[in-house]
Amino acid sequence: MLYYVFLSLTYVSLLVGDASEKPAALRVLIQSEKGDIEVELNAARAPVTVANFLRYVDGKYYDGGRFHRTVTPNNQPDNKVKIEVIQAGIDPDKTNKEFAPIKLERTRDTKLSHKDGTISMARDGPDTATSDFFICIGDQPDLDFGGKRNPDGQGFAAFGRVVKGMDVVKKIQATAADGQTLSPPIKILRVTRDKSGK
Repeated sequence: MLYYVFLSLTYVSLLVGDASEKPAALRVLIQSEKGDIEVELNAARAPVTVANFLRYVDGKYYDGGRFHRTVTPNNQPDNKVKIEVIQAGIDPDKTNKEFAPIKLERTRDTKLSHKDGTISMARDGPDTATSDFFICIGDQPDLDFGGKRNPDGQGFAAFGRVVKGMDVVKKIQATAADGQTLSPPIKILRVTRDKSGK
């Protein structure tokens, strides 16, 4: 409980600001060896998830990280429910310094959906997301609350969308892979806040 209160009093207050003001658009630039991806974060609807993601951005955990997974219609033979995403993680040398997992902000509550270009947190069970994130290629309703991709039906925590660079996302998805593992992974050069909001 203290952990969530800490998040609320630090990042969330800075992100959302005064309740009487419309929050400024929060954007992050993901620079990879395949090109740049610009993402707009929705702190108003998914404050805990956005705050968590920005802790990793501000701490430079993603610098030196990698896109390591691609999911295409052809490489998930054991899944009855097919999806299309790419998944990324922090610098492997920093995995032992990850923050504690966060509470799952369900799409039922945030009213966000896994549409084309949505950025969302990877997880195993509910309340287990840490630093890995994924980006949707095409609409993926089975990743929302009540969807059938995850057996628990709780869905994943969508928290923003790509506003520029979906061509780069698709290039990464099409890169050579061993099953779903990109081979080699695509390096993330750096991830930074775009303070211009443009």
